[in-house]
Amino acid sequence: MQVKEIHYNETFEAQFLNLPKSIWKKACKCERLFRENSFHPSLRLHKLRGKLDGLWSISIDMKYRLIFKPLDDGVILFVSIGLHAIYN
Repeated sequence: MQVKEIHYNETFEAQFLNLPKSIWKKACKCERLFRENSFHPSLRLHKLRGKLDGLWSISIDMKYRLIFKPLDDGVILFVSIGLHAIYN
């Protein structure tokens, strides 16, 4: 998956600001890695199914996930970030 540009919706921005500072650093590192190589194994990139069909997820760590939607031509929209429960 080619990443040319990343946008953030309001929900993502609000959730990001409420994360613990230690997770901020990890999330920023994951975003940099995602921009460089979206298929890097440490991101554990996977497509979501069911009610989240059309969305993808990367792992920030064992507890935190980032959900995004690929748009056109390498544009990515980050839609949610938080504990694994954000899938619910």
